Amino acid sequence: MRVFNQTRNVFLVSQGRVADTFWLRLRGLLGTASLQNEEGLILVGEKSIHTFFMKFPIDVVYVDKNFKVIRTDNNMTPYRLGPFVGQSAFVVEMPVGSIVSTATEVGDQLKFEY
Repeated sequence: MRVFNQTRNVFLVSQGRVADTFWLRLRGLLGTASLQNEEGLILVGEKSIHTFFMKFPIDVVYVDKNFKVIRTDNNMTPYRLGPFVGQSAFVVEMPVGSIVSTATEVGDQLKFEY
């Protein structure tokens, strides 16, 4: 899956895995050594995440059902619990620096492409 920021005309994720079942969401990025530029994980139906047992920090974008960015978290370090974002329909996890390098902000319109 790819995640395109239509507001900024840039890809956030060009090589994304989708976690759309309980077990895939539970596993998340556990066991992953790192993420490369434009790699990511798209968690479907998530409202909160954690980085327990992860080996690297991530950038996190929370997206509502209309594919608008409703929250961003830069450089979420391992062993942290993210906030509960009630309006979130998707969470996109990416390498640190992705949010800054794409200038992604709350209110940006995203497009998910399969």
